[in-house]
Amino acid sequence: MDPSLHAPFPAHRPRRLRRSGWIRDMVRETRLSPADLIWPVFVREGRGIEEPIPSMPGVSRVSVDLLPRLAEEALALGIPCLALFPQTDPALKTPDAAEALNPDNLVCRATRAVKTAVPGIGVMLDVALDPYNSDGHDGILRDGVIVNDETVALLCRQAVVQAGAGADILGPSDMMDGRVAAIRRALDEAGHADVAILSYAAKYASAFYGPFRDAIGSAGALKGDKKTYQMDPANSDEALREVAIDLSEGADMVMVKPGLPYLDICRRVKDAFGVPTFAYQVSGEYAMIEAAARNGWLDGERAMMESLIAFRRAGCDGILTYFAPRAARLLRDAA
Repeated sequence: MDPSLHAPFPAHRPRRLRRSGWIRDMVRETRLSPADLIWPVFVREGRGIEEPIPSMPGVSRVSVDLLPRLAEEALALGIPCLALFPQTDPALKTPDAAEALNPDNLVCRATRAVKTAVPGIGVMLDVALDPYNSDGHDGILRDGVIVNDETVALLCRQAVVQAGAGADILGPSDMMDGRVAAIRRALDEAGHADVAILSYAAKYASAFYGPFRDAIGSAGALKGDKKTYQMDPANSDEALREVAIDLSEGADMVMVKPGLPYLDICRRVKDAFGVPTFAYQVSGEYAMIEAAARNGWLDGERAMMESLIAFRRAGCDGILTYFAPRAARLLRDAA
């Protein structure tokens, strides 16, 4: 930006455009609305259950029968989509993740419940095996190694099952090579050409996922780590290569995960490709803000909204965030 475009002080005073609320609103560069949010919701078995998650204060696992109420709330708030994540019964977890292929598994029943009760709300489901794998990994483990191609074959079958249950968006979050092309082909061949793919294209091997693994029950099962398939947090150019690959394979939208520690990646992706770009404000990010707010160390509402506007400022078209309903209420009340 050429500084000569502005006259020097005192002719130019930037504070003129900050002196009152109405003028700050008028010249604001970045805006946030409920339509920019996807609400991740954890689902569990049972009836009438809302079970708090200790490592995610304010977030609960809910039984399927309570999901329509949440979907109606989202629709009323202007949140366009729920992302559903299952806490699978440990007895159903196996090394081959067979429960992922069950058309009547927990997340498929949850999807049908939402789409039946509130057809106007979108449903997103992850395509990955960690909720179903007794090893806690996103893929199949053989002799201590995550096998890529065998995993991709299972992911294709999982994707078709989830699309058949009514999912509108599928999010391959496994980070296997070649999975987007294979899933797109499987969906099209099964008659699900209209189901969109929001690829977790740049998903990092991050320390910020811990509370999520508590929420779905995979933390204790995880053997080793996920560094052989999730990205090195030190890498930036690699993220652009991963996004380019997924787009070439048929991804409709792409995601960066985690969010706030990777805003530079969000901006690079949006600038390089100009495609719908999302970020996931993951469980650890949420827990840090919420814990600090509950301890009185910061203003929780202001920190929440500041973090969300940061995603939009970095070029994100949308954000998956556990703050979605609270932020949407604040935005509605401020309108």
